[in-house]
Amino acid sequence: MTPDPDQQGNALHHRLERLCDLSAAIGGLVLVAMAAMTVVSVVGRAFFSHPILGDVELVQLGSAVVVACFLPYTQFKRANLIVDFFTTNARAATQRRMDALGTLLYTAVLALVLWRVAVGAQAMHASQESSMLMNLPLWWPYALMLPGLALCVVIGLHQVLQALRGPQAAAQGSAQGDAA
Repeated sequence: MTPDPDQQGNALHHRLERLCDLSAAIGGLVLVAMAAMTVVSVVGRAFFSHPILGDVELVQLGSAVVVACFLPYTQFKRANLIVDFFTTNARAATQRRMDALGTLLYTAVLALVLWRVAVGAQAMHASQESSMLMNLPLWWPYALMLPGLALCVVIGLHQVLQALRGPQAAAQGSAQGDAA
């Protein structure tokens, strides 16, 4: 007995949703940790003349990781900014194809970013480049960005395939994303 493609699509959609939630939760934890560290550093600087050494470095490195963790959730919810000025009066099928093309282009750009971040991580690791004040290996944040970027690419591909399968699949994926 062959599995129903719709059930497989629903299972994949559900797994992607859970991974997005996990990625966003990790990003949120990193963001809260960065905020707490910043507060401690500012209080230390203001009242004790002793800030946290390298706090700006940590915020810079952590910010890249946070963005990469939040991107999959945003893509899954289709919450990226779009300009639909030219397509508002177009037929539904035309809008769906344009959305699929836009998602495909976005996914291709993210795949390129994923590739370059991976290459950058390897280069940083090979050269043993580290941050100036804390001497942290710079390949760590690059490597921590990879799972979120990869998940975003997978979600984009899934959404393009849904859109190309037809209006029912695209509407189902959009409704499932909105209901979550």
